[in-house]
Amino acid sequence: MATISFNENKELPLMKQWREFKEKYPEAVTLFRCGDFYETYEDDARTVAQVCGITLTRKNDNYMAGFPHHALDTYLPKLVRAGHRICIVDELEDPRLTKKLVKRSITENVNG
Repeated sequence: MATISFNENKELPLMKQWREFKEKYPEAVTLFRCGDFYETYEDDARTVAQVCGITLTRKNDNYMAGFPHHALDTYLPKLVRAGHRICIVDELEDPRLTKKLVKRSITENVNG
């Protein structure tokens, strides 16, 4: 039986949703709200980790970096001052009240 890694054949629904937003604004760093955190993935994660001085993690060759949502006022200015355009994607519903993938939408675009 073959093992399917994170990047092969079947993408996780959350990552598929993130990628759909990322494709709309590929030049922007996408801050993707997941519960109490704004998460970033792939190249965005490398950028956020470097600019904001936060930990870059990796799972199955996928880079991730995130920070608590209440720290947005701390990290957003750092990214903007570094010249990055930011796309903020927020949750539109309470994740505790749905058994499906949480609905999300772009709530703000910030030019750096």
